[in-house]
Amino acid sequence: MFYRESGQFKASYAADQAVFPIRQDQYGIAAILLVAFFVIPYMGDEYFFQAIMVPVLIFSLAAIGLNILTGYCGQLSLGTGGFMAVGAVACYKLTTAFPELNFIIVLLLSGVITAMVGLLFGIPSLRIKGFYLAVATLAAQFFLSWLFNKVAWFQNYAPSGTITMPPREVFGVLVTGAASNAMHRYLFCLIFVIVLAMAAKNLVRGPIGRSWMAIRDMDIAAELIGFRPFQTKLLAFSVSSFYVGVAGAMALSLWLGSVETAEAFDINVSFQVLFMIIIGGLGSMMGSFLGAAFIILTPIVLTNVMVGSLGFQAVTAKHFEFMFFGGMIIMFLIVEPQGLARLWQILKEKLRLWPFPY
Repeated sequence: MFYRESGQFKASYAADQAVFPIRQDQYGIAAILLVAFFVIPYMGDEYFFQAIMVPVLIFSLAAIGLNILTGYCGQLSLGTGGFMAVGAVACYKLTTAFPELNFIIVLLLSGVITAMVGLLFGIPSLRIKGFYLAVATLAAQFFLSWLFNKVAWFQNYAPSGTITMPPREVFGVLVTGAASNAMHRYLFCLIFVIVLAMAAKNLVRGPIGRSWMAIRDMDIAAELIGFRPFQTKLLAFSVSSFYVGVAGAMALSLWLGSVETAEAFDINVSFQVLFMIIIGGLGSMMGSFLGAAFIILTPIVLTNVMVGSLGFQAVTAKHFEFMFFGGMIIMFLIVEPQGLARLWQILKEKLRLWPFPY
C-alpha cells in the first residue's frame, strides 16, 4: 500500500531509468537529506560529529569502493586498508608540496594516485581469483604498510614517523586542522560523499556496471559474449581504489588529523570494511551505508550499555564486541547473505501488500 507503483506513470525513458523511479523513494531520500543538512548540523555536538557522523560517511565511501570490486565485479580484496593508506599519504604529500592547490582537487588527485596503485596490484586478477586473489591483495596490504613505515620520504622525514594534515580552507571555510569546526568538516564530508555515491550509483547502472556483473556471475560466459575480462577487472580495481583512496585522504584530513599510516590503516581496517559490505549487502550502494553505520555505531552502543549501564570492565566489553561481530557475520552469511539491504527490500515488499503482508 505504501510502496505501490500503481498510478505512477513515466512519460520518458529518462524518467523510467531514474535512480529513484518510485515516488516514495524520492520522498524518503529527500527527507533523509533534509535531516542530514538542516537538522543534524544544529543538533549534534563535537563528539557526535567527530566520533559518529564523519567516520560513518568516510567508511561508507570506502565500503562503496570495496563493493564495486567485490560486490559488483566479484573480485575479493583484503588490501583496503593499504589503499586507504595510499590515499592518506598522497593527500599529505600533495598538500605539503603544493600549499596553494585547492583541497577538493587534492582529494581527487589522491584518489587518482590510489587508482594507479590499485591498477598495478590488479594485474594478477587475470590469472588468479577467489582465495588466491585475496592472498595477493593481502600481500599488497602488508607491502604498502611496510613501505610507508620504512621510507621516511612519505612522512617528509618527520622524526616521529607520523603525518599531520595542515589546515586548509574550502571556499573560505576551514575544514582541516585542529582549529576547524566539526560541523564544517561534517558538511563538507557529507556533500563529497553524496556526489561520489551518486556517481558510483550511475556507473554501476550503466554498461560498465553490467560488464562488472557479467564477470562476477560467470567470467567465461562473459568473455564468450564479448566482454574483455582483463580490461573489465582492471577498471574495477582502479575505480574501487579511487574511492578507497579518497576515503583514506578524507580519513586523514577530516577525521584523524594526524596518523602513523602503518597503524591507522592496518589489516584490521581491511577486515572492518569487508565486514561492512557483508553485513550491509554485497552489490548494493545502500548496503554500503547501512554496513558502515552498523560497524561504527555498534561498538559505541555496546560500550555505553555494558560499561556505562551494566558496570562491565572495558576489556570485557571489547571481547564481547568481537564475539558479537563474529556472530553477526555468521548469521548474515547463513540467514541473509545479501545483508541489511535485502532486509529493507523485503520490508518494502511487505509494505506494498499492507495490511495483508505475506
